[in-house]
Amino acid sequence: MTDTPEPVTLEIEGPVALIAFDNPPVNAMSHAVRQGLATCLDRALAEAAVEVIALYGRGRAFVAGADIREFGKPPQDPTLPDIVRRLEVLEKPVISVLHGVALGGGLELALATQARVGLAGLRVGLPEVALGILPGAGGTQRAPRLVGIAAAIEMITTGRHVPAGEALELGLIDRLDPEGGDPRDVALAAAEDVLAGRLATRRVGEIRVADDPDAIEAAKEKIAAKSPHLFSPLKCVEAVAASTRPIDEGMAEERRLFRQCLDSPQRAGLIHAFFAERATTKIPEAGATPRALGRIGVIGGGTMGSGIATAALLAGCGVRLNERDAEALERGRATIARNLDGAVKRGKLDAASREAAEGRLVASIALEDFADVNLVIEAVFEDMDVKKAIFRALDGICRPGAVLATNTSYLDIDEIAAETGRPEDVIGLHFFSPAHVMRLLEVVVAERTAPDVVATGFALAKRLKKVPVRAGVCDGFIGNRILTHYRKAADYLVLDGARPDQVDDALEGFGFAMGPFRVADLAGGDIGWATRKRRAPTRPPEERYSEISDRIAERGWFGRKTGRGYYDYSGDAPVPTPEVAEIIAAERDRAGIVPRDFTDPEIVERYMTAMVSEAVRVLEDGIARRPIDIDATFLFGYGFPRFRGGPMHYADTVGAAELVARIERYASDDPHFWQVPEMLRRMARDGTTFAELNEEA
Repeated sequence: MTDTPEPVTLEIEGPVALIAFDNPPVNAMSHAVRQGLATCLDRALAEAAVEVIALYGRGRAFVAGADIREFGKPPQDPTLPDIVRRLEVLEKPVISVLHGVALGGGLELALATQARVGLAGLRVGLPEVALGILPGAGGTQRAPRLVGIAAAIEMITTGRHVPAGEALELGLIDRLDPEGGDPRDVALAAAEDVLAGRLATRRVGEIRVADDPDAIEAAKEKIAAKSPHLFSPLKCVEAVAASTRPIDEGMAEERRLFRQCLDSPQRAGLIHAFFAERATTKIPEAGATPRALGRIGVIGGGTMGSGIATAALLAGCGVRLNERDAEALERGRATIARNLDGAVKRGKLDAASREAAEGRLVASIALEDFADVNLVIEAVFEDMDVKKAIFRALDGICRPGAVLATNTSYLDIDEIAAETGRPEDVIGLHFFSPAHVMRLLEVVVAERTAPDVVATGFALAKRLKKVPVRAGVCDGFIGNRILTHYRKAADYLVLDGARPDQVDDALEGFGFAMGPFRVADLAGGDIGWATRKRRAPTRPPEERYSEISDRIAERGWFGRKTGRGYYDYSGDAPVPTPEVAEIIAAERDRAGIVPRDFTDPEIVERYMTAMVSEAVRVLEDGIARRPIDIDATFLFGYGFPRFRGGPMHYADTVGAAELVARIERYASDDPHFWQVPEMLRRMARDGTTFAELNEEA
């Protein structure tokens, strides 16, 4: 049995006490770290020879923040606010040397020291707003004292990571060491500079803040316009406004507002979303060694294929792009060029990196050129015969061990894999459009997919900075299968009396980025129409079917791409297409439906209940391994409101018993669509939650 290393250590070098954080992987400020820091401070103060104390971090970072696993639990002394206040008023000066990242509680800790030295590559920030809270250990009080109210509000309400150069310019750090170096060596040298008078020290809490009511009011207006659903951003502004008071008064107000955020349901949802992003990589194949990625082949230069190629180029991969002819290939190359130009405009790339990325692209109209690639991603249109033909060809062209992936959204990957003599090499990699922007990647595991091929899919997702979710094979996998079901609920709402824009507005009021009919117009009405026609032969006779979308598509109104769909895009802003109301009325008459009124809460309730019920069936069928995988799918691929944590987290806030009662109530009108999943009925009976299922998996 080996002793657990101390998370905080003290080293005395003459008049300098060096305190090092050593809590891998990122020195999170856990209770053990806080306790260790308090102990080391006591020991340093007890040493009469010590004249200055320097804090630094070992490993990848100074301190990446608080330990999020402790949020919502009873606080344990010493708390972080107590530690930082103690640091600020110590009789011996304390400085901090920051490398890697100093985020959240890590930056708050540094702000309480009397001088801050940054190393090259440093990023600092107060990103607590992304977790539904605010900086609760003095961040809203000390940051304004260094950078002013306006800059502090911008940094805190966006949660952005500030690069080292900007941090120096703003005044968050006092010195930047552009050469980098070992943090311990820099800490020792900086402490010696303090002793020699070459590095000035001051207590940040004693700096006065100039009031800036215009900045505060402007921030409130901006938040109301851009983030009306969110609770914590306004609380952040209120806390920063209190920084004009003496530090102890401001800290008390910060803690009061912090507790309000901590008690908010949004905090629970946002922290669940934080963990969902990280939980998806816990898969049965995690121990397998991924195959080498090397050059990636992409078949298809349309919107999806060019987006996938762009994502790979941005990640530093070499890409071979294939299209059926030179004209289509040139269109694909042009799309990729525009995507890269867009990355430059958004500040994601500089001009040199953009040219280097485009230089890694090789174009081809011959599949035979894919003989040397390590991974091929087929991204042609959704036609099973076309995809089968491509995979038969790849089977004879690609080298042994090459991974053969399909980007299909719905089709049976086992059927595609059966066309090859190497089904163990075949996997689904379902990207979401635009593929170079959207973060979700469904890694669809077929019946005979090899474990190392699954691991390769997850390795690719990491390389591309995407959130991978492991899915099984069924029509639509996780996301689109559930989408198909709850979209029917939206169609039924319109058929029974609601307006499409009313449904959209209600769901956007709930927090969705876009309502289902605006999404349909954005995606293209022809896409959904083709899917519905493909499924028509297998549609159960007892299923209600709304033909409204088909009637719109038959007129060639495919949404934004044609200028009309549910909405008319010919003016300055989209408005409901007048003729769509006529189509809806005619379909109601044909079906003998007397329309009724729906309230916005009724719309949300039906829509969300349909989403959850199909999600439960996806769990029952083993298509998703855990509820949290479904949450991640919808958070990162379908615009689900992050502050609600995902559909399964939302379901826990409603409760299984209430969901069962809703479904049974709705079933009186449509017993085929509204059926209670057995798992949900069992959970209602036993009082269990989806959160508990996550813990069991």
